[in-house]
Amino acid sequence: MTTGILVTGGAGFIGSHHVRTLLGPAGPGDVAVTVLDKLTYAGNPANLDGVRDHPGFTFVKGDICDAALVGELLAEHDQIVHFAAESHVDRSILGAGDFVRTNVLGTQTLLDAALRHRSRRRPMTFVHISTDEVYGSIDSGSWPETDPLRPNSPYAAAKASSDLIALSYHRTHGLDVRVTRCSNNYGHHHFPEKVIPLFITNLLDGRKVPLYGDGGNVRDWLHIDDHVQGIELVRTRGRAGEVYNIGGGTELSNKELTALLLEACGADWDSVEYVADRKGHDRRYSVNCTKIRAELGYAPRRDFATGLAETVAWYRENRSWWEPLTERAAL
Repeated sequence: MTTGILVTGGAGFIGSHHVRTLLGPAGPGDVAVTVLDKLTYAGNPANLDGVRDHPGFTFVKGDICDAALVGELLAEHDQIVHFAAESHVDRSILGAGDFVRTNVLGTQTLLDAALRHRSRRRPMTFVHISTDEVYGSIDSGSWPETDPLRPNSPYAAAKASSDLIALSYHRTHGLDVRVTRCSNNYGHHHFPEKVIPLFITNLLDGRKVPLYGDGGNVRDWLHIDDHVQGIELVRTRGRAGEVYNIGGGTELSNKELTALLLEACGADWDSVEYVADRKGHDRRYSVNCTKIRAELGYAPRRDFATGLAETVAWYRENRSWWEPLTERAAL
């Protein structure tokens, strides 16, 4: 029996990789996928070219806040994997309205539709993709899923709100909601506003890269292959009402990351421009992945050095993909 999966935000970086994985040769083989994407500046139809001719693929351009459209789609699907979100912290600082509308109201609209269209024949699984940023900042150690949420940016606050709304639909209505919180992702097809693709594309063009503050902010890096592996474990084997952290296991300061990117792109520190720190910039993120390892057998497989080298090579070889996007990436 074929499982119908609605993937929101499926033309974006992580969502499109999930779709390509589901419909690729290593995918489960028993799924049909509908992508719902508004195609805002960060959504790119080219990300789906590899599966566009797959018989199990359908694309719908639309807004997750459109209750009528969402209702029509979920009436025909068994599961939803919800990536769609405004996700750029700097943009949320400049204006939070779109983040609240999409991340909070959009999630609530999807949850309402899932609740209306579930049945004994179609119980409906709702996998909500979130972020480690909802936890705030941690000086030492790592957050387990039970830690309180202390978001510091408008983006993180909107995502924390959507997490809580999603989990409330499980506790109040019994909807099968599963939440994942990932660390910083990297890999190919990443829109060039986030730090790794921004630095790579700038350096390949001989331009300077902006390093916030003293460069001491620490992030854990997760390759998209490993993130999608974790999502699939949660989708297929996770428990309803549970939260699962997904991390990559490579913690680097922004300065350490910059050094690696400079070396990979054949540049030096003359290409770095120190800029004023971001408002409310969280100092360190670190997720504890004990739960997903113990329950679902998750472990990151991609070595960071190899993954980063492959990512740089992809951008070097695919200028036709990212060059048209650089103007759209500018704030």
